[in-house]
Amino acid sequence: MLERGITYDDTLRRFAWRIPERFNIGTACSDAHADGTGRPALIFEEEGGRVATLSFDDLARASNRFANLLVHHGIGPGERVGILLPQSPQTAIAHLGAYKLGAIALPLFIQFGPEALEHRLGHSGASVLVTDAENIGKVEAIRDALPNLRKIFVVGGAGHLDFEAEMAKASDRFQAADTRADDPAVIIYTSGTTGKPKGALHAHRVLLGHLPGVQMPQEFFPQAHDLFWTPADWAWIGGLLDVLLPSLYCGVPVLASRARKFDPEAAFALMARHKVRNAFLPPTALKLMRQVGNPQRFGYAMRSIGTGGETLGADMLDWSRETFGFPVNEFYGQTEANLLVSNCAGLYPVKPGSMGCAVPGHRVAVISPEGRELPDGEQGLIAVARPDPVMMLEYWNQPEATAAKFIGDWLVTGDSGARDEEGYFWFQGRDDDLISSGSYRIGPGDIEDCIIRHPAVLMVAVVGVPDPVRTEIVKAFVLPKPNVTPTAELAAEIQAFVRDRLAAYQYPREVEFVTELPMTATGKIMRKDLRTREIAKRRDG
Repeated sequence: MLERGITYDDTLRRFAWRIPERFNIGTACSDAHADGTGRPALIFEEEGGRVATLSFDDLARASNRFANLLVHHGIGPGERVGILLPQSPQTAIAHLGAYKLGAIALPLFIQFGPEALEHRLGHSGASVLVTDAENIGKVEAIRDALPNLRKIFVVGGAGHLDFEAEMAKASDRFQAADTRADDPAVIIYTSGTTGKPKGALHAHRVLLGHLPGVQMPQEFFPQAHDLFWTPADWAWIGGLLDVLLPSLYCGVPVLASRARKFDPEAAFALMARHKVRNAFLPPTALKLMRQVGNPQRFGYAMRSIGTGGETLGADMLDWSRETFGFPVNEFYGQTEANLLVSNCAGLYPVKPGSMGCAVPGHRVAVISPEGRELPDGEQGLIAVARPDPVMMLEYWNQPEATAAKFIGDWLVTGDSGARDEEGYFWFQGRDDDLISSGSYRIGPGDIEDCIIRHPAVLMVAVVGVPDPVRTEIVKAFVLPKPNVTPTAELAAEIQAFVRDRLAAYQYPREVEFVTELPMTATGKIMRKDLRTREIAKRRDG
């Protein structure tokens, strides 16, 4: 944990990693605070408004039950446990129980369609899945393609092993695995910038590696009366390791809410109703909240807000000061190595447009393609040096992709930028074709692979194009097969084709039919040319 200094440099000098040899996320986030006092761990507001509170004592017992449940059904250490659930107590229980067993958690986003789930469950070789009645249908549709999936537990039953009924049979006492800090704990799949999404395998130490990066944007979290909430799904690294697990590790309660669609007025009301003090709010959420008139009428009292995924301008910082009484702190990271750079307005000035300074404990630099550190002011590749506890162990079963992620001892993020003479980092652009849409980082490969399966499509290219609310939206340039007539109906059909098979946030919000696509001499589609054309068209039109 960080010790706050007088300045950033003072804070930096005071910090040193103290990673123990043995560490288990499950016990650290539940048993460590299960002292019999009933201190709250999770506050869950259901869609109908009913509120349930789980104490750390409850969480410790329930996660023990889940670990015993897995053992009873033949699941052992190292096996992958898929968790396809929204923000809910069962999600946290499944994670912590899997960690206690020494299994590997596999968080899955509830908006994923059958194809996206098939890839992640199949590629990871998941042995067990925990889901609910609302999502089980997508899994049933692909069950034959998942030979390793032996057990499915469903909250509510729905014709499968009933999660609650099975939990009731299990003992609430369990001797957690004596895991090393470097033992694998969780696989979080990337957005798939080139080809299929890759599974970033993280060790138990990843939670400890995240702590300084949580403390900085959250103004030296934890403090008295802190209570953390995010609308980001816990299946993403931002929801799981920026909010849920760090809060539980620190003994701070987390608010869980399963709203199906982000409602900015409801967000203000929720924060006020539960006295939320700390939040991770994606940039799109903040932009939508900015449209709410007189938000102070809700009576919220926030202490800190972090955001990441895109650069906020001076206008948004001014709005946050006016709305909350402090500027929102931007931070930067990625699935493979998260929370590397951050602002902390209480410690050093926020420069509009900057991602902030390197979080203590992480050696972040701008390097050349050969791995040479570049001087301040020079643009290059943003990278972080290993060893680093926040860094992934590897891409699951992809040694070549793992090796390609590094230049020497530098993990290369794939983003380009520069650092100024005061140590602030400035994002310049992506080294790949990643699309930043709202709070999501979307790779075009999965979407193109899906669209090309449509019977009317010959070729397709997917890019991100500018959007005032989401930063970028997904646009598909479709070359139809001969004798296929492009129509608005066909475009809508292609959009639905992607939405039903992948996820709602991945479908192309625009489809343009073309007669040719820009190609290199070796036959590769030049997405950059399409993006450049779109930017010019929107600027001039």
